[in-house]
Amino acid sequence: MLVIVAPGQGAQVPGFLSPWLELPGVADQLSAWSEVVGLDLVRYGTTADADEIRDTAVAQPLLVAAGLVAASAVLSPLTSPSPALPAEASLVDAVAGHSVGEFTAAAVAGVLSPKDALSLVAERGRGMADAAARTETGMTAVLGGDREQVLAAIAAAGLTPANDNGSGQIVAAGTTSQLAAFAENPPEKARLRPLSVAGAFHTEHMAPAVERVRAAAGLLSPSDPVVPILSNADGAVVEGGKEYLDRLVTQISSPVRWDACTRTLADLGVTALIELTPAGTLTGLAKRALRGVDLLAVKTPEDIERAGVLIKEHAGTSAAGTDQEG
Repeated sequence: MLVIVAPGQGAQVPGFLSPWLELPGVADQLSAWSEVVGLDLVRYGTTADADEIRDTAVAQPLLVAAGLVAASAVLSPLTSPSPALPAEASLVDAVAGHSVGEFTAAAVAGVLSPKDALSLVAERGRGMADAAARTETGMTAVLGGDREQVLAAIAAAGLTPANDNGSGQIVAAGTTSQLAAFAENPPEKARLRPLSVAGAFHTEHMAPAVERVRAAAGLLSPSDPVVPILSNADGAVVEGGKEYLDRLVTQISSPVRWDACTRTLADLGVTALIELTPAGTLTGLAKRALRGVDLLAVKTPEDIERAGVLIKEHAGTSAAGTDQEG
């Protein structure tokens, strides 16, 4: 069983899209998508500095566009990138995304067209940036420690466990004053690492963005996924496109349960996992949580051939008999 996963905000680094522009059709596709999101995706993905791509309104559509470029290259290596991803999605057995990566997953699984996924995630990025500007908030990764003690300490500080990533990593989010007090009295045997993000994502502080994105989502017509797609809310496999779109909206102010997604993948019997660019975060978590699973972080086009091999070796019957090549 093979799953494709898409990372969330914070995975981007300056210039990470540069090698992808060497593939035929990518520059044109990114230029077209730039019109959809109102941003120069080529510039932000190649020459922009770290501060520019840290901006939530920039980072979110940039990450989704990059993930879709990589997904097209992995699933259709013999053609130029195409918006018709669902036609090739049957080559894999499941898809999932972390936080904003769920929009990438939605397009790969056919719940939303790439254009609709990008237009909606652009609205999400703007809405979350505006919400973050209302109050000084942030996020801190808690690494190690006893899980129950960590969760108790987060609650005692008035914070929210905004990301439960499993593998001994929970992200606490709240106001900067709450985070400062938390840092002065950290959970026993845990290390704290402040994250370079603009606000307390996946908490009540993002409530203003929820209504904004819900209004935009109401204009879209989602389709049922063509492959199983997991939800960050609880790790469940969602069968209906409308339900998945609803979950995309409410997820903005609700915790990400990547630990639950990982458990679902283990229960489904995953044997290989491919992470789309900018890759590394989710494969890193999987090394600890999904031992024995073949992992591939697709960082550049040089990884496409290996992705093709994994698809042939691990994808289920939907991929059997195809003549796709690496």
